[in-house]
Amino acid sequence: MKQVIVVGVDRSARSRPAVAWAAREAVLRDLPLCVVHVAPPAGPDAPRPEAVAAALAAGRCPTVAVESVRLTGEPGAVLLERGADAAMTVLGLRGEGRRTGLTPGSTARVVAGAARCPVVLVPAGPAPRPPAGRPYQVLAAVDADDPADGAVDFAFDTARLHGARLNALYAGPPPLRAAGPADRATSAARHAARAERELGLLTRALRPWRAKYPAVRVFEDVVLSDPAPALIRASHHVDVMVVGRAGRGGLGPVAYAVARHTACPLAVVPA
Repeated sequence: MKQVIVVGVDRSARSRPAVAWAAREAVLRDLPLCVVHVAPPAGPDAPRPEAVAAALAAGRCPTVAVESVRLTGEPGAVLLERGADAAMTVLGLRGEGRRTGLTPGSTARVVAGAARCPVVLVPAGPAPRPPAGRPYQVLAAVDADDPADGAVDFAFDTARLHGARLNALYAGPPPLRAAGPADRATSAARHAARAERELGLLTRALRPWRAKYPAVRVFEDVVLSDPAPALIRASHHVDVMVVGRAGRGGLGPVAYAVARHTACPLAVVPA
C-alpha cells in the first residue's frame, strides 16, 4: 500500500502554509496527500476546513492526488492514529489565539512528541524569502557522538529530492573558560581543540550517508554554544531543519525550544 503525506488543518488561515508545504513535498516524493480536520466530538463544527485546504492543495499542485477527511475526537490522538503508517505528518506551528510557536499541550507538540513517522511543523505566515540565487538548503542537527540515524537519513533524502545542499551542524556547549584574563589563550586553544575534535567526529559519523547519497553536497559545521539558540539562529538561513527524537516520550528540551521559535519548517524524526 502506497504511503501518504498527512496534513492536519484547523479552521484558521494559519493552516495554509502547512498545506502548501505538504503539497509541494507530495509532488517531490510522488505521494498522495490526505488533508485531515479533527472536529470536536460534542457539538457541531459546521465549517469544512479540510475541503477548503484540499482545494488549495489541488490548485497549487494539480498533479497530486488529494483526499480530504473529517474525523472527530481529541486532535492529537486522532492525528497520531491517522499518521501511524504515513510517510510524514505535517502540521501548522502556532499557539492559541495570537501566539505563535509551540505551546504546552498543543496538538503540534503532542503529535511531534509521539508520532511513529516524521512530523514537520510549519510556522504560520509567509516563509522568509531566501536571498536571490541561493539554492534550497536543508539543515540537519547532528549529535557528532551519537547521530540519530532516522533524522540523518531523512535529511539526506530530503536534500536529494530537492537537489539541495545539506548543512550538517553539531551545536554543543563550549569547554569551560579559564578563570582569568591571562588564561584567554588557554581558553581559545581549548575551544579550537574541542571544535576540531567534534568536526572529526561529525565527518566520521556522516560517512555512511555520504556513501548512500553520493549526489548530495554536504557542508559540515560545528558551533560550540548553547544548542537551542544556535539552531534557532540557523533556522533563518535554511529552508527546512531536521532534528531527531529519542523514543516516544515527547520532545526533548532542545527540540522543544527550537520548535517554539524556528523561522523555517522543522522536521522532527523519531529514532
